[in-house]
Amino acid sequence: MAGKARIRTPHCRRPWCLPDVKPWLFIPLGAFVVLILFLGVGFTLEDPHKLPSVLIDQPFPEFSLPDLADAQRVVTRSDIVGEVALVNVWATWCAACLVEHPVLLRLAREEGVRIVGVNYNDESTKAVAWLRRHEDPYAITVVDHEGVLGIDLGIYGAPETFVVDANGTIRFRHVGAVTEDVWRDTLGPIVSALREGRDS
Repeated sequence: MAGKARIRTPHCRRPWCLPDVKPWLFIPLGAFVVLILFLGVGFTLEDPHKLPSVLIDQPFPEFSLPDLADAQRVVTRSDIVGEVALVNVWATWCAACLVEHPVLLRLAREEGVRIVGVNYNDESTKAVAWLRRHEDPYAITVVDHEGVLGIDLGIYGAPETFVVDANGTIRFRHVGAVTEDVWRDTLGPIVSALREGRDS
């Protein structure tokens, strides 16, 4: 047996020993565990759709932008003031906007909710065709191609919906699609309270 090479064996002969394992190999595992912990905390938040906004209880931002239906007409903040309204940020490239669209149509037609659209980072020709195809729930649609109003509102994308009272004050912000459940449990009660002159 003298001609055979000697096989080196680890000092630890227990089956669970890991010979020659470098400590830095555990760094990815540690990072993964930290990520899982952060995600776990995130899932315990009250509601991911209720994002904080510095604009809550503040006046809706001043703006001066074209009307989608009439490019010669300029829409301003004064066009929102005077009646409790939903300001709905939407776009043709937004899949969730198509999901919420039937709900917005029903709210406008059956419950008389005034809905102001903000067409965000979109093309007007596509937006007009989209509304013709799926029907139009909006009293006014503001053209925000460059996202200027979106920046002032601090939006993350589309869809987002703001509840604005008759004085033009933002009272609530919802991120994501407006579903029947969202309307029944959250937005509807707020709108009803504001219509009745009660604080939401």
